Amino acid sequence: MSKEQDRTSRYQEGSLTLPGTVMLGTGVMIGAGIFALTGQMAQMAGALFPLAFLAAAIVVSFSSYSYIKISNAYPSAGGIGMYLHKAYGDRLATGFNALLMYFSMVIAQSFLARTFGSYTMQLFGGDEGGRMVPMLGVSLILAAFVINLLGNRWIQGVASFIGILKIGGILVFGLVGVWLADSLAVDFSSSGETGVVGNFLGATALGILAFKGFTTITNSGSEVKDPHRNVGRAIVISIAACVVLYTLVGFAVASNLSLAEIIETQDYSLAAAARPALGDYGLWFTVAIAMMATAGGILASIFAVSRMLAMLTEMKLVPHSHFGMPGSIQKHTLVYTVVLGLVLTAFFDLSRIAALGIIFYLIMDISIHWGVLRYLHQDIKATRWVPVVSIVLDLTILGGFVWVKLNTDPFVLGVAVVAMIVIAVAEQMYLKSSARRKAMERDEPHEHQH
Repeated sequence: MSKEQDRTSRYQEGSLTLPGTVMLGTGVMIGAGIFALTGQMAQMAGALFPLAFLAAAIVVSFSSYSYIKISNAYPSAGGIGMYLHKAYGDRLATGFNALLMYFSMVIAQSFLARTFGSYTMQLFGGDEGGRMVPMLGVSLILAAFVINLLGNRWIQGVASFIGILKIGGILVFGLVGVWLADSLAVDFSSSGETGVVGNFLGATALGILAFKGFTTITNSGSEVKDPHRNVGRAIVISIAACVVLYTLVGFAVASNLSLAEIIETQDYSLAAAARPALGDYGLWFTVAIAMMATAGGILASIFAVSRMLAMLTEMKLVPHSHFGMPGSIQKHTLVYTVVLGLVLTAFFDLSRIAALGIIFYLIMDISIHWGVLRYLHQDIKATRWVPVVSIVLDLTILGGFVWVKLNTDPFVLGVAVVAMIVIAVAEQMYLKSSARRKAMERDEPHEHQH
């Protein structure tokens, strides 16, 4: 199959509407964040965790400015990979940060898969042996892989259907939970030692993981109708919708469960909160919504991540091997993404998956803002103070999160550092390799046909 055929089979211009794009964005955001992070954030921030969601929303609102400005100027299917390339060119900074984003997105998909398993097992009284959660997660990733092979119309249709059901369901959960609660007075007095600033910053970092799905919208750039306007609009609408939903759910959970109960049930705290308020029917309803939300999230995530890796491959920023597979590069990157997701889902628990994802994402995010500040602000007509604020907020939150993890789980910080060193060294070796040089020379005639 020639390269031209590869391209047309992959990127269908104008195939995503504004509502469809919003559904893909909220699909990723609402999937992971609200169902699995509520308990983890409560463990860090104590009773202040609903406010950590709001703090995360403020940080992400500043952060989204850079993405909106670049996507309005250069809409592209490569999304963040292309943005980094515009800022840093053919250098290590581009490849390294693009791969951090890629891995943080694969990590998010494993996070969704394990959350799906945790909630599903609540229908059967939990997962005592600890084997069923990863098995269910692995099955979900494989199902999403099959739907992704069927093409854009299927992905958009299924994601939109699931999106409408789950947003409606979460709204019902939040409103009924708040209405049935004994009182809306969330007990902020019990924060005790968790009132430490570092812990609140750590919880805010986890909250950002619940919003970062907005970046997947940028990866659909060349496939969105009127992308110069609609990519930015989709980002704003997605973040606003999630702020409302997360705040509502945070208060519903906090007013139905004690802090100790939220922490104890942290992998499935929404299901636990539904039981005192609504009994078994509430539990079944919440589990059904969680299963749909995480399934929709994985579907949208695999769609976006495989496109990003395909673009990095075309930009000659990562090596590519067909391993004897037929079809286009994007089909191959889909397979790599799914295999990596399966490994993480099978062997890592939820809190460690989340920690790796947030560290990788924040470092990449800082690089995007620095690129805007240093190289792109004139080209994309960006106000310079906004990326400056974003960098300061990101560094503050990353510092708080690292501090918490140093005291509670230093192993995961070690894994993150080693992974980043390996990515940087491997990327630098590839950029200097003769294989890349040959690939660049071979593709010179096609270079301007993007």
